[in-house]
Amino acid sequence: MIISRTPFRISLFGGGSDYPKWYSQHGGRVVGMAIDKHCYISLRELPPFFEYRHRVVHSKIELVRSISEIQHPAVRGVLEYLPPNVGLQIHHDGDLPARAGLGSSSSFTVGLINLVKDFYGELISKEDLAKASIHVERNLLKEHVGSQDQVWAAYGGFNRIDFSRDNNFVVTPLNASLDRRNELVKNLMLVFSGYSRFASDIAEKQIANFSRRQTQIHRMMEMVDEAVNIIESPNHPISDIGYMLNDTWRLKRELADEVSTPALDDLMEAAQDAGALGGKVLGAGGGGFMLFFVEPDKRNKVKERLDSLVEVKFNIDDVGSKVISSSQI
Repeated sequence: MIISRTPFRISLFGGGSDYPKWYSQHGGRVVGMAIDKHCYISLRELPPFFEYRHRVVHSKIELVRSISEIQHPAVRGVLEYLPPNVGLQIHHDGDLPARAGLGSSSSFTVGLINLVKDFYGELISKEDLAKASIHVERNLLKEHVGSQDQVWAAYGGFNRIDFSRDNNFVVTPLNASLDRRNELVKNLMLVFSGYSRFASDIAEKQIANFSRRQTQIHRMMEMVDEAVNIIESPNHPISDIGYMLNDTWRLKRELADEVSTPALDDLMEAAQDAGALGGKVLGAGGGGFMLFFVEPDKRNKVKERLDSLVEVKFNIDDVGSKVISSSQI
């Protein structure tokens, strides 16, 4: 049995510009980090003694004779892309819930491709791993997805990602000291709103609005440059990132009506009343995890105000997707 471990991600600024429909015309850029919360997938050859050929275990158990019968879209897509000549057992576990704005779907796809390639005895670079995942999700599964989640999952790290009009990307690690990185993480508060949603449905509506929301997305791209400058300049107050989160959330809410809900707006207002400098809903919006910038001396007050929500402590994952043995977890 072999196991892959693949990180989830937190996108800070630039989200929306990573959709191909946008960056193929305008270019795109994002800044954010992979975090030390992971998707785990195990894989082993299934002995040929059963009535079924493949066994897939996720939120339910699938016992199928052919790949086309698999209901889990990413498993079906990856195995159609990299068809095995033996039966497989695939088992998934995650540190955090799916459909929550942390790029978990792409983490799964990246992790499974990495695992299958290793099972076949083939090496794959981080760049090719990200591109293969983008291909499976976009071209085989026809999902409305951006391209940043797959890159975070494959590469890990605290990076700026630039997307070019020719569908390539460049990953640039931020030039920030460990103390500066820790300072930022110490001021970020990740909480689960309690609401799950299907990001692709919301993303489809955002994409449909691109031609009418160019001003907002261009401004969100400019904020990537500003955020990088703040983070890489140790004399610049890190609290400015908190105020910028408010600005990017306001712009993001204008991309589609479904990005926010009255319940999410109430949670955002409550956190800020308690002392958060800013915040945003992660991913496409509509629910999932919320990220707040909260200075350490205000953290307890914000936690008390949001006492119904689960907080998740996190740090930066610098490794990216990795195939490990069961003894290394």
